[in-house]
Amino acid sequence: MMELTHVNSEGEVAESEISETKSLRKNLFHQSHYSGVVRKKAYIFDGDGNYFNKEWDIVQGSGKEFCWYHVELPKGNHKLSQLAQHLIHALSPPLKLQDILSLVSNGPFCGHVDGALVFRVNSPGPASSKFTFRIAARITENSVITVSLGRVPRLGFSPANESLLSEIPIIESSSNGSSERRDRGGIVIREHVLDFLLTMNHSEEADNPVPKSVANLVVHIIDTHMDHLQDVVTKLEIELDAVELELDRGGFAMKKQMLDSRRFPKMNLDLQRLLQVIAHGEQVFPRVKEKCSSKEWFGSEDINALEELIGRIRRLKENVGFIANRVTAIQAGLDSWQSEQINKKLYYLSFLSIIFLPLSIITGVFGMNVGGVPWTGQRDPTIKDGFRNVLIVCAAMLGVVLLCFLFPALYSRAMAWRRRQVMQRSWSLNRRSFVRRAGMDGERTERGGYIRL
Repeated sequence: MMELTHVNSEGEVAESEISETKSLRKNLFHQSHYSGVVRKKAYIFDGDGNYFNKEWDIVQGSGKEFCWYHVELPKGNHKLSQLAQHLIHALSPPLKLQDILSLVSNGPFCGHVDGALVFRVNSPGPASSKFTFRIAARITENSVITVSLGRVPRLGFSPANESLLSEIPIIESSSNGSSERRDRGGIVIREHVLDFLLTMNHSEEADNPVPKSVANLVVHIIDTHMDHLQDVVTKLEIELDAVELELDRGGFAMKKQMLDSRRFPKMNLDLQRLLQVIAHGEQVFPRVKEKCSSKEWFGSEDINALEELIGRIRRLKENVGFIANRVTAIQAGLDSWQSEQINKKLYYLSFLSIIFLPLSIITGVFGMNVGGVPWTGQRDPTIKDGFRNVLIVCAAMLGVVLLCFLFPALYSRAMAWRRRQVMQRSWSLNRRSFVRRAGMDGERTERGGYIRL
């Protein structure tokens, strides 16, 4: 019995070790799975215009130093609960569940959560859409934690003197290209790269000024969010200009393709999503400015910068409204063109009905199953009046139908004629009374009486 007990205890120990190993492997797989899809960046700033990369420990700075931790959630077909799981894995601990959910939830928000200022501008659209934006921040005196959906251009920092915009460009030509490069020097800008640079309304990460305080960093985060929105609006304008040019050059096939693909209704839907994001920012950023103005570590220059960004987002909202009106006008033009094409087809169909209607009437009349139809040789005197009776019934029905159609017009004309008669009669009576009164007044004036006013 002792040996059996010993064997059983060893078996239980082995099973527990196996289960612990499986759970450990599962946790390691869980961590590697989430760490692969979520990008994390951590910076520490010394307050004098210098910054350094640091490890992901989510601790606050001390003195003039402050830290910035940024989490970049993946874009794709992810549910909101999956994004929340990614964020919990990245920020917990030390953040609590309330702090994390305040950063990942949908909709606009600005308020204090657990002693920190939290704001978010998260649109509720699908995460895979390029018109779904998520930017949230948790701000304390010595640390900032931000969360974004996908990459935000110019949000991070890179070493100086690595900006493509600071290079001297040359034109790439097919002939004597290498000798020209050797003579002039510089960097070759290809066409697709130049198209991309033209859609940007901001500089690159290498040209970002390094913030010297948390207030500068907050302004930088909101500014890059505005630049991201402006880039999307600029791409929409360029795309809309190209589509208008295609419509002007294209013919029937191009317009038919535009209508079948429902390109403009989809573009209008994307614009509405973009307007929703801008409206969320228009609600949140003034509240951020109001709450930051009460902080001692938030300077007046940064408050003025936030005020400029609020005015910028309002102007951007007006610009998106103009683009939406352009899309609506183009769609209305396509709908008008489609209705014209339908009217043309209906015109051809009515022309064919005009041709075949007399033929159908003739075949219908001579196809009647009654006696007395001419040119059929029916001589029976008992049924010779059938054809005539049928024609009388048809004529009576035709008269009733015409009367139903003409009765409203005849009734309106009769009422108008009656109103004119009544008005003429009343006018003549008034004229007679006026002449009569004028004669009586003349007699009174001749008799030395008074003039009636």
